[in-house]
Amino acid sequence: MRTILAAAAALCMSAVPGMARTAWSVDHAKSRVGFSVQWSGQAFNATFHSWKADIAFDPADLGHSKVVATIDLNSEDSGSGDNDDGLKGAEGFAVDKFPIAKFETASFVAKGGDAYVANGQLNLHGVTKPITLPFTLTITGNTAHMTGKAVVSRMDFGLGQGEWAADTPIAHSVTIVVDLTATKAH
Repeated sequence: MRTILAAAAALCMSAVPGMARTAWSVDHAKSRVGFSVQWSGQAFNATFHSWKADIAFDPADLGHSKVVATIDLNSEDSGSGDNDDGLKGAEGFAVDKFPIAKFETASFVAKGGDAYVANGQLNLHGVTKPITLPFTLTITGNTAHMTGKAVVSRMDFGLGQGEWAADTPIAHSVTIVVDLTATKAH
């Protein structure tokens, strides 16, 4: 009976999705998550200082690869305190009510060479929408470097209420910028 149970357990373990995935640990000192938007005709760039990404990615096994990233919206920093306070306030991110944004992949597509696309769901400001994140990835030994950009409409997530709902002075189109360096977790 024990042999049958052991064999059944081994079979179940081999069928568990994700067993072939490679886990990665992000080097936050070498990584950046932020966004860029046109504000009064000028590029407005901001970075999030507090975020985490759980990454299980193997280019040879995209079907079992997965990323879940969470961002502390209160950590947004553009270098302009007045603008940052407004972005975090009720007409922007509303961090008191929606402190975290979350991106979770649903699938990956190899586009050839070092190019990939991550398809997933972004939950921001209490709204979940599908987004596509094209990215490049280079892996050298145990180190990976990924850069990607996704363009979203802030209005899809209800960002920019009242006087900020118009496309000026802040454009509706926002570019999410990701630049990660990670090492294989042991």
